[in-house]
Amino acid sequence: MRILGITIPDTKRLEIGLTALYGVGRPLAHKILDTAKIEYGKKAQELTTDEENKVREAIESHKIEGDLKREISGNIKRLKDINTYRGSRHAKRLPARGQSSKTNSRTVRGNVRKTMGSGRTKVDKK
Repeated sequence: MRILGITIPDTKRLEIGLTALYGVGRPLAHKILDTAKIEYGKKAQELTTDEENKVREAIESHKIEGDLKREISGNIKRLKDINTYRGSRHAKRLPARGQSSKTNSRTVRGNVRKTMGSGRTKVDKK
């Protein structure tokens, strides 16, 4: 079963398989299946075409995949444009919600410290 260009796994339960879509977690998957009146434990390969269409309609009523990504990037761009603190943190690729950045987020900042070995230099044997 394909929805919005993403293949839903056939062998997994639908409540888990729907989370393959960006923006769909377990709670939203449950809400979608409730509106389509389908059991959570049913697998994608067991669905009839009528049930598939009901799931598609329920999913299309929510903002997911490309629309959601576009909205999020628009929100971040707006924060950068109005020069908020959060916007400046996004621009510098640093944590925006008050997390510590001395020891965490080092890989993003390029401050990777390799752990030290024994301290002795290796001597080549003759």
